[in-house]
Amino acid sequence: MAIQINLDLILVKKKMSLTELAARIDISITNLSLLKTGKVKGMRFSTLEAICRELDCQPGDILEYTPDFI
Repeated sequence: MAIQINLDLILVKKKMSLTELAARIDISITNLSLLKTGKVKGMRFSTLEAICRELDCQPGDILEYTPDFI
């Protein structure tokens, strides 16, 4: 996939666990874990906004475009 999810890196930088973030933004740990591992096809802007608010970051810190070269 050309879009990489860097949520794990931001969580480490902010010294926050996935469980704590899930509780703060009121999302299941399972859904947040699927997002972190890139196993989702999309996410709501409201979820992205909540993640950015709690981690004090920008969407571009979490999402990164890496072109697929074949």
